[in-house]
Amino acid sequence: MAVSTLTLLLNVLGQFFWTLVLFTYTDFKTIVIPVTIFASVAAPVRFTGRLFYAIFWTWLHLLQVDVSNQYKSIAEDRVNRPWRPLPGGRISPKSAAIMRWLLVPICILSSVPFGGEVVFSSLSLTALLVAHDEIGLGGHWAGKNIINSFGYLSFELGATQIMNANPQLDHIAVQSLVFNGLVILTTIHSQDFSDVDGDLALGRVTIPIYAPNLSRVFTPFALVAWSIFLGRLWNLGPASHCLLCGVGGAVGWRFFRFRASNDDANTFVAYTVWLLLTHILPAHVRWGVLSF
Repeated sequence: MAVSTLTLLLNVLGQFFWTLVLFTYTDFKTIVIPVTIFASVAAPVRFTGRLFYAIFWTWLHLLQVDVSNQYKSIAEDRVNRPWRPLPGGRISPKSAAIMRWLLVPICILSSVPFGGEVVFSSLSLTALLVAHDEIGLGGHWAGKNIINSFGYLSFELGATQIMNANPQLDHIAVQSLVFNGLVILTTIHSQDFSDVDGDLALGRVTIPIYAPNLSRVFTPFALVAWSIFLGRLWNLGPASHCLLCGVGGAVGWRFFRFRASNDDANTFVAYTVWLLLTHILPAHVRWGVLSF
């Protein structure tokens, strides 16, 4: 009997944690991985314990974001991602709503041990979520992009502060945060190309919906322009700079040339690779690793 009870308990816990993973699964490549890499370079990380806690902090706050977004957008996920917990029936909308608000104090408490800047990052994410989901600013392309860029910046600031062993971030970290925020502001709409049908179902107006042709022209320009600028900003070597520009150009060309939903989803994966490359550029200033 005891063995059966333990097996049942482990199964319930396993299903619960798998549900949490499914909430955040699609954003590991766009949030957890690049934020962790960026913070490791920008801080830079010196202690393994701080590294793992920063990863946990980032994932926990991502969970808050994704639960909040997804219990408000079940109709979209039925179209684009039916395997997610809510359209898949793993959790009810009422339970997800309760979880969404329980995660607010949990995230704040997880930030307290690392000081006021990390708490500020947590509070900023919560405020941005309220603006996006409860107030509805995420339904307009301008509001969505601004909130996404500041939200991304909050993730990176919090994770960098956790990894940072010094009281204050140095000028390399600050400069990295500022320009990463601007990159996200001008390119994060790339994720919306493949979600047009779902966004239309919810009545959202994203940049690809508001300006379908202009966005296809602007995106390649932005990716190449940022690649050129960031390469010069961080004084990359010629081969490294050409690689960054080549990836940015290839991703931009794919967004312009291939416009089916599946193509856009695949191109967005390539975009995350380019974004990841932009996140490691400050490593060259610290350690000279991209001088080739």
